[in-house]
Amino acid sequence: MISTVTVNWADVGPILPELLLISIGVLLIGLDLFSPRQRQILPWLTVVGCLTALAMIMGSRPSISFGGMFLTDGFSVFFKSICLVGVILTTLMSEHFRRIIAMPQGEYYSLLVFSAVGMLIMASAGDLMVLYLGLELMALPVYALVGLHKKENRTSEAAIKYFLMGGFASALLLFGMSLVYGLTGTTDIGRIGELINSLHLTNNPALLAALSLLLAGFCFKVAVAPFHLWTPDVYEGAPTVVTAFMSVGPKVAGFAIFSRVLFFGLPQLHDHWGPVLAVLALLTMAVGNITALCQQSLKRMLAYSAIAHAGYALLGLLAGTTEGISATMTYLFIYMFMNMGAFAILMLLATPGQPHESIEDCKGLAARSPIAAALMLVFLFSLTGIPPTAGFIGKFYLLKAAFAAGYTMTVVGAVLFSAISAYFYLRVVRYMYMTDPQQNSTLQYSPGMIVALGLCLIGVVGLGLFPGSLLDWAARALL
Repeated sequence: MISTVTVNWADVGPILPELLLISIGVLLIGLDLFSPRQRQILPWLTVVGCLTALAMIMGSRPSISFGGMFLTDGFSVFFKSICLVGVILTTLMSEHFRRIIAMPQGEYYSLLVFSAVGMLIMASAGDLMVLYLGLELMALPVYALVGLHKKENRTSEAAIKYFLMGGFASALLLFGMSLVYGLTGTTDIGRIGELINSLHLTNNPALLAALSLLLAGFCFKVAVAPFHLWTPDVYEGAPTVVTAFMSVGPKVAGFAIFSRVLFFGLPQLHDHWGPVLAVLALLTMAVGNITALCQQSLKRMLAYSAIAHAGYALLGLLAGTTEGISATMTYLFIYMFMNMGAFAILMLLATPGQPHESIEDCKGLAARSPIAAALMLVFLFSLTGIPPTAGFIGKFYLLKAAFAAGYTMTVVGAVLFSAISAYFYLRVVRYMYMTDPQQNSTLQYSPGMIVALGLCLIGVVGLGLFPGSLLDWAARALL
């Protein structure tokens, strides 16, 4: 007897943005292989494809597809928007940086797009299996992106480290998911919470072991200490434009599944995971900020800075409240602009054969390029959390949410570590404005880099002065 499979076309509509991006990724490979003269349109095709997918996502209606496995709600739309804007900014920067290091085009842009598809699936995952599917679809292209610049040995080393550590973290996640499934009989994230209550599993040792494994896997994906050890080496070894992408895209997608599982799937266990995240947040901020103090490489300093900011973002998540998750979402949106802006200036310093990644290379930047120095000043002020930049707004609401949830000492620690961060951020400012330049070459701006820097500047300054619309959007996303 032949069985038939009925396709519910109503389920296809919500995944059209993902299907579009898959088509764009395949088209990019095809153009690179069969029409090499058209390679100059690849970055612009990537941008147009991502903008189209973003418009489709912003115009989508709330829905539940494939039996609850794929969710289209305000939460997913918010995180998808951050991921796609991050890919767009990365692509605009790539037009400048890729030519400097002579990196292949077709593979690069297609891997970016395929990784974005994984991020979108992660943000909409309503089931643990779909979550894992999106996670691997995101991670595998990023492993390849890290090692794509084959002319440098350190990129291959970084790719191998990332792949091995990522595989280990994925195994932890799968082990934790299998325990959850064994105890509840479902992988539906929404149903898990209901079954934990009905089966009285709140204090079950096996469930707590599953929670520990899930936390370890998620913490690796967002570079939370002590699961951060891969981050400095991988960020430093990867091409700078890939590092900029990794510091935003995969991190944001990681926080999306982190929030989805804990806030929507395991809220009954907040008494267990809340204090654990409070300790991890303090440890992450301490490791990130204190270790960044002694770095001489600007790229490695920004890597430790990314670790510290993962600790700040945890402040909203550990609160376990709608206000806290909203604050984390707001901060991640702001973090995208200020962090990618800082990496964009680092890319401008690079020349063929000379990456110029040291803090010493920033000496006298104000004399060489006043615009680049002013932009870097704004981005570093925002990373520090100095008003009226958007970084201050983001940190304020994170601290407010954590304080309201009763984590007073964690908030005090966050304030102290934020003050420490001012030293290494402002040290770069001192080098730019108060020392003589070591080289006299002027910086070259490509059209894509100009657009990317403009968007980052608007995001950092505009959201700092007028944060209301972003805050309202984040709050509505959780309704």
